[in-house]
Amino acid sequence: MSYTKEQAGESVKVAIEVGYRHIDCAFIYGNEVQVGEAIRSKIADGTVKREDIFYTGKLWCNNQAPERVRLALEKSLADLQLDYVDLFLIHTPVEFQPGDNPFPTDENGKPIFHNTDIRETWKALEACKDAGLVRSIGVSNFNHKQLELILNMPGLKYKPVCNQVECHIFLNQGKLLEFCKSHDIVLVGYSVLGSSRVEGWIDQSSPKVLEDPVLNTVAKKLQRSPAQVAERYLLQRGIVVLSKSFSPERIKENFQVFDFELSDEDMKSLDGVNRNLRYLSIEAWKEHPKYPYHEEY
Repeated sequence: MSYTKEQAGESVKVAIEVGYRHIDCAFIYGNEVQVGEAIRSKIADGTVKREDIFYTGKLWCNNQAPERVRLALEKSLADLQLDYVDLFLIHTPVEFQPGDNPFPTDENGKPIFHNTDIRETWKALEACKDAGLVRSIGVSNFNHKQLELILNMPGLKYKPVCNQVECHIFLNQGKLLEFCKSHDIVLVGYSVLGSSRVEGWIDQSSPKVLEDPVLNTVAKKLQRSPAQVAERYLLQRGIVVLSKSFSPERIKENFQVFDFELSDEDMKSLDGVNRNLRYLSIEAWKEHPKYPYHEEY
C-alpha cells in the first residue's frame, strides 16, 4: 500500500499532538515540503516551539561529492522552510554518480556508482555544522569499519553522534550496538516493527516481526501490543526507536511504551529471537565497494 505526501504531513501533525518530538525524514522520501508544513503549523498553533522539535534529515547517494553536500542540505531547508535541522545524516555509504538524478542508471538499468572518500563527505558535513545549518551530524547504514574510518581520520572535528540502522528483534544489532556504545555513538533503529514490505525493496516471503510467537507470548502476558513490546525491547537496550505509521490509532499506541518495563527474563527470551535477518538488503547495490553489509556488523 502506498501513501501520499499529504498523508505524511497529516501523520506528522498527529504525532506532534500525541507527544512525539523527533521527526525523522530525508530528501529521498520526497515529502519534506509537506513535513515542513506540518511542523510549522504545529508551531503556529502553539502546540510546540521550534526548539521542542528534533528534525532529522539525510544526504542522498547522489550528493556525497563534497561540493554538493551543502547544496543538498540547503535544498532540504528550503523545502522544509526551516533555518536549521537538528541532525543531518549520510543516508548510506553507497554513492551514486554526482548530479541531480537521485537514481542514475546506465543503458542496462544498473546504478551508476561513484566512490568519493567518505571522509571528504564528512568534512563537508562538519562545515555545514560550523555554518549553523545543522546542530549535529551522523551517519546511517554504516558498518563498524566505515565508522572507524571517520573516527580515525586525521583532523576529525566532530565525530558522528549516531548511526541509524535497521534494527528489530530479528536483527538486534548486538555487536554494532556494543561498538557504538564504546565510542559514545547512539544507535538509532529503523524498521523496528519489521518493514513496511515495499515490493521491489523487501523479500515478500520474509517472516513478520509482529507475528513472532515469542514476542506475542510476552505481549499477551503484559497485556500490551506486540508492537509496544518490540519497541520497548530496543529502548531498554539503549537504542533510539523510530516508529513509522500513518494510522492515528497506531501512532498513539506506539508512543505508549514508557509506562511499563520488560523483565530480564523477557529481555532474554527476546534476545533468543535474533536471526540476523535483514529486510533491507538491496541486491543492485552489492557491487559498490562501500556496500555495508558484506561485513558482519
